Amino acid sequence: MNDTPGGDLGRRRFLYAAGAAAAAAIGTAGCGASGRTASETGPSPASPSPGGPSPAVAARPSPTPERLLPGDTDWRIRRYGPDDAVEGYCDRASVLPGEPVGLCVSTTADRFRVTAYRMGWYGGALARRVWRSAWISGRRQRPGDLVATTRTVHADWRRSLTVPTDGWPEGVYLLRLDADRGHQRYVPLVVRSASGAGKTVLVHATGTWQAYNRWGGHSLYFGGDGRYESRSLAVSFDRPYDRTGMEKFLVHERAVVALAERLGLPLAYTTSGDLDAGGGVLKDAAAVFFLGHDEYWTPGMRARATDARDAGVNLAFLGANTCYRRIRLERGGRLVVCYKTDVARDPMYGGRPALATADYRSGPAADPESSLTGVFYDGYPVDAPYVVTRPGHWIFAGTGVRRGEQFPHLVGVEYDRVVPAVPTPRPLEIISHSPVTCAGRASFADSAYYTVPGGAGVFASGTMRWAEALMARTRDLPRAHGIDVRTRRFVTKATVNLLRAFAEGPAGRLQPPPRDNVRATYG
Repeated sequence: MNDTPGGDLGRRRFLYAAGAAAAAAIGTAGCGASGRTASETGPSPASPSPGGPSPAVAARPSPTPERLLPGDTDWRIRRYGPDDAVEGYCDRASVLPGEPVGLCVSTTADRFRVTAYRMGWYGGALARRVWRSAWISGRRQRPGDLVATTRTVHADWRRSLTVPTDGWPEGVYLLRLDADRGHQRYVPLVVRSASGAGKTVLVHATGTWQAYNRWGGHSLYFGGDGRYESRSLAVSFDRPYDRTGMEKFLVHERAVVALAERLGLPLAYTTSGDLDAGGGVLKDAAAVFFLGHDEYWTPGMRARATDARDAGVNLAFLGANTCYRRIRLERGGRLVVCYKTDVARDPMYGGRPALATADYRSGPAADPESSLTGVFYDGYPVDAPYVVTRPGHWIFAGTGVRRGEQFPHLVGVEYDRVVPAVPTPRPLEIISHSPVTCAGRASFADSAYYTVPGGAGVFASGTMRWAEALMARTRDLPRAHGIDVRTRRFVTKATVNLLRAFAEGPAGRLQPPPRDNVRATYG
């Protein structure tokens, strides 16, 4: 999502320095309103949960594959209540299996309890309960503090309990807080994989989750008064998430996790922060999937993804606007720094420009995301049909699509395209080429596939709604921006093809090579 001073996204132009020369403006990277609505990203209400206390349940290893174990459909939140009814956060975004994690909770209720749900397939239940706490005395903790210099909100609450993860399988979890008055919230936790060797690695975009979090009135987009000018320049993980507590995961990532687990692929789990901290999980991986909305990347995260690609690890980008913002993680990974259009105020601006937190395509040290993703972020907001142009591509095998076939509403709300004038890997094949209009400006959204000499294949969907389409017209996304069941089936089959092919190893060697059509498409 783009933003400019005054909250008017307007037209953002791209400036890319090649030596001392500057290229001409390429496209509009933002055009329209400055915020997304709840109807665009919010999950739907859910089913009731059972009442009454129950003993703690410890998960034990089972010889049965995780995806085949019985699920629990009661994982969904039923009743949110007032903002301060019950809320919390973990003191770490991820842990290795068996490592305890601190949970800080504030509530107006007398008691609360915590239930840990591992998200996955589970025969369509989509979650399995692995642990539940006893009832715990509740207390209301103090409001967040605002650091004036960066307008950063910190809760810095006292720890309410320590959550054990002994016996918990690797994966992504929602810790559901249940107050005794019936109000509920989610707290996310990733039980990360130490190694991804031979596996498909799913990367959860924790930096982006936090960038959009407005708990305490501030995010990287808005200040307490709702203006862009008063936004935070750094945001903290030491605070709860707003709304459900896990909107970005629920809407943009959960469906990919469920599908990958349903297929029974060897999977590994990590977060953007873990990649920045080391990235060892990518060594010898078969593939890495960046899910539905992964906008905020550190230079370290990008370098490790690039190194993995060059070593033959397949990459998939299932959203749009990927790797658009350059960030830093400070305070042990608990602080996301991003000055954006105020980059000249960033302490790194003068001495270490490669760490200054502007957009990757902007100065200082411009390095457009297209050199990694193959596509270039072009605008927001749009709503347009997805148009297939290479129906014979292996990603579309078994879908029955024809050239020119359209899938309404699949392109949105942000989109990417191929721009030949910016750094773009070749050979690259554009497999969908969808006309869009963004605030009166005509453009295109592209899905693209390329390979590199090391053997890796790289796919970018070019639309934010790819992952959302996987659950369109289901209980959890019934309206789905108008995306229909036909489109869901098409995207599901294409994603299955991608997951299975990438899990086999270097797609550049095992799958048909891309037929470069950039010149034919864009002249």
